Amino acid sequence: MNLTCVSCPVRDSAACSVLNDEERDALASAGRTRTLRRGEMLFAAGDDDAACATLVTGALKITATDRDGNEQILALVHPSGFIGEMFVPFAHHDVVALTNSQLCVFAQKDMQRAIEEYPALARALLRRSQEDLHATRSLLELTAHGSAESRLAALLCDFAQAASDSPCHPAKEFELPLTRGEMANMLGLTIETVSRKLGELEDAGAIRRIGKRGIELLDHGYLLALSGKDED
Repeated sequence: MNLTCVSCPVRDSAACSVLNDEERDALASAGRTRTLRRGEMLFAAGDDDAACATLVTGALKITATDRDGNEQILALVHPSGFIGEMFVPFAHHDVVALTNSQLCVFAQKDMQRAIEEYPALARALLRRSQEDLHATRSLLELTAHGSAESRLAALLCDFAQAASDSPCHPAKEFELPLTRGEMANMLGLTIETVSRKLGELEDAGAIRRIGKRGIELLDHGYLLALSGKDED
């Protein structure tokens, strides 16, 4: 098997995990590893034949820019997440690294060929597309109707789960991949509101802030109840 695949930290959670060793090795031979620094762009809206990629480490944001130059964060991508718009001639959104990130990158034509050759991979990517669509709809619903507390609690729950090695248990400590300004942008709040609500969650004993971006999760159940995720 390809050495990169053997040591890959998301080999058991990425879409390619459904492939056997021989199939994964063949897929890996068509790809390459790419490292992005914080703020570096993977591809921009309008790029022709934008690449497809699996995020190995780090975090990415998917954004759109309006006519006035204002950025809107549409989604976040965490390790094992798949990035890429298949079967379209150009990218519709910018994809930018939030932290130093490592990716397995494939030309669109190579990924399309792999989907045709490996039905299990096609099904895995379809499932991920459905999960991403559900997450996007949930975010839209939350920002449209949820209180500031519920929006922030939901986002913190997502960060804790994304930072965990377990699909069942959130990480006890994690670093915020977004600045407070970016969190406000994504949630439709002001920076002042995000700062105040973080302080209120800390006062309530749900979290403890560590340094500039560190978060210790003290009461996950409280955050879940506040976010409404415990009803999903």
